Amino acid sequence: MKCPLSCERKILEFSLPLRMKMNFGLTFRAVKGLCMVKHSRQYSHGSIGLFVPPSPPVDPEKVKELQRFITLSKRLLVMTGAGISTESGIPDYRSEKVGLYARTDRRPIQHGDFVRSAPIRQRYWARNFVGWPRFSSHQPNPAHWALSNWERLGKLHWLVTQNVDALHTKAGSQRLTELHGSMHRVLCLHCGEQTARGVLQGRFEALNPTWSAEAQGLAPDGDVFLTEEQVQSFQVPSCARCGGPLKPDVVFFGDTVNPDKVNFVHRRVKEADSLLVVGSSLQVYSGYRFILTAREKKLPIAILNIGPTRSDALACLKLDSRCGELLPLIDPH
Repeated sequence: MKCPLSCERKILEFSLPLRMKMNFGLTFRAVKGLCMVKHSRQYSHGSIGLFVPPSPPVDPEKVKELQRFITLSKRLLVMTGAGISTESGIPDYRSEKVGLYARTDRRPIQHGDFVRSAPIRQRYWARNFVGWPRFSSHQPNPAHWALSNWERLGKLHWLVTQNVDALHTKAGSQRLTELHGSMHRVLCLHCGEQTARGVLQGRFEALNPTWSAEAQGLAPDGDVFLTEEQVQSFQVPSCARCGGPLKPDVVFFGDTVNPDKVNFVHRRVKEADSLLVVGSSLQVYSGYRFILTAREKKLPIAILNIGPTRSDALACLKLDSRCGELLPLIDPH
């Protein structure tokens, strides 16, 4: 399919102060195995738009251009990133003014550090234990539901997400590859045994019946900010099968995506006749490489993302709008 737009011309709330420390009033207590989570009014009602960067109003002409792009697509591949889930209240790393990198000096955990250090695993799991009830309760927004509907109607050939929040699965998407895994699964680093994250939460509660912590801020992927003093007494269970250390079934920074999964996605890209990026700056190579494959195949590329991306120069259409506002306006027939 030829790009329906002129590729000669490249189509190019709430914000927080930099380094602002956010206390969401998220308190966790495990009392005799009973999970108790309290959210402040600001946290439970104000967080949906808290992590979405400012964007211009939807441009009707841009809507028409995207509609034409989708209408001409017969085997559409969609790649989503953190920007689709910020509208569900999940923060991302890179969004201007509101992403983790803009709000704090903190950086995500590195794979090598997690594997090598028991104290780092203890700190990670303590923070994840506090953040899990809220993170696991997030629900799909209109953008997730729109893509699920596109699949149901036969418009979407394949969906590749860089997110680990399982919101596409919650929305019913099945032709789906979770490129970086899912926080809803836990993996043993020794024997490979896989368990549900919800099951592990119960084991955390049993090991820490009187442990209490109040989060001092919210980070991406179910993480929260805790002090070192809060973490020191937290007990971490081992694999129930072999006693090995446990890790969420996700690709941490510094790790690599399974080669078989990469090859699978490359095949799906080569089967497609167009590619739509939704909510990703494509700064991470694990996703960007598939854009390069699409370019090699001369597939038309459209990008829906607030702010610039690594692939703007390769796209015949770039839209700076909220995913949940724009995608439901598109007729997938």
